[in-house]
Amino acid sequence: MRQAIHQLKYRNLRALVVPLAKLLQDYLSTNPVPAEVLVPVPLHQKRLRERGYNQSSLLARELGKLINLPAVDDCLIRQRHAPPQARTSTVEERWSNIADAFACRDHRLRDKQVLLIDDVSTSGATLDTCAAALKAAGATSVWGLVMAREI
Repeated sequence: MRQAIHQLKYRNLRALVVPLAKLLQDYLSTNPVPAEVLVPVPLHQKRLRERGYNQSSLLARELGKLINLPAVDDCLIRQRHAPPQARTSTVEERWSNIADAFACRDHRLRDKQVLLIDDVSTSGATLDTCAAALKAAGATSVWGLVMAREI
């Protein structure tokens, strides 16, 4: 899993999106969560320009096709550029690095049950900060789903 995520994220091997999304679908079939919409963890515009794509957005869109839910990737935004979480060494650094980094640009997700999609979670700081922004914009619930949990 580590190699597949690395190939998708850093080597532009987008063909991995389909089998990885299928794994997420398989997980949800045995562990359902209430969701009306999928929301990928956003990249800052600078990182998006550097990489050319958001791997979480690709996963959310493909998963959405498989489970028949819309993926909304232009509501939750990363409003502050920060170093990649993978480059931080402690949980405290991760939380500080991501604090106030996300916001919703509008209230389209008000009264919606959101399933937040990301590739990897280590400390949970990114998911938690995104969830707080979504809840502040009126989402009724936010669940997180990731490809891998790194400890």
